[in-house]
Amino acid sequence: MIASTTSARRKRASRIHHTGPLAAAMGIGAVALSIIVYLLWPTWRAGAFAGPTLLPITVGGMLFNVPSDAIRMRLQRRSGPQERIDLAFAYPTLTPPEPQKHVSADDVVEEMTQPIDRIFLSIAAHNNALAPETRVSSIYPRYLEQASTPGQDGLTMRAFRTDTPYGGEDLYYANTPPLAARCTRDTSTPGMCLSERRIDGADFTFRFPRNWLSQWRDVATSMDRLTAQLHGGK
Repeated sequence: MIASTTSARRKRASRIHHTGPLAAAMGIGAVALSIIVYLLWPTWRAGAFAGPTLLPITVGGMLFNVPSDAIRMRLQRRSGPQERIDLAFAYPTLTPPEPQKHVSADDVVEEMTQPIDRIFLSIAAHNNALAPETRVSSIYPRYLEQASTPGQDGLTMRAFRTDTPYGGEDLYYANTPPLAARCTRDTSTPGMCLSERRIDGADFTFRFPRNWLSQWRDVATSMDRLTAQLHGGK
């Protein structure tokens, strides 16, 4: 009887000895699996903002009604005064872009090879810095080549001299509608244009692909529309 009891105890101890590490291993495996699922599970609404659709944001003393989904930096997605906000809008609709999916490195490389379909806008307090219009009329001419090249539909281009801080870039300008844009040239990456304007206490900096200049009137009109949408609520 005693021997039988002792044998039973040994069997139970043996089962506990074997099941203990098995349970621990299963627990560790479950934790590891949950971490992997958390990291790899597609976040279809990554970057989306769960707060108000429009945020009242003040930059340089100017009030803007900013679509929350157009704000590129998460830390800027708050109402109230800010020194700068960085935005992106789908072109030509000028609506906030669709929230990006959770993507792999291969997806990022593939997306970078696709044509850019967004216009980027930064709004910053100018703090009495040199006005963009003054830079175009007084600073840029010092570095430009003498010859100008008439573009299509009233757009004119002048190249910056290679021995200047703007070497490798071109200045495009027109009067009706008004447009001034400093553009890099196409190399291994597509050229990009920068167009600035000052309104009261804030400077607007628009960035868009150089090849959009083939429809430069539409681009100029879109920049005017964005300015009105954000500041005038139209």
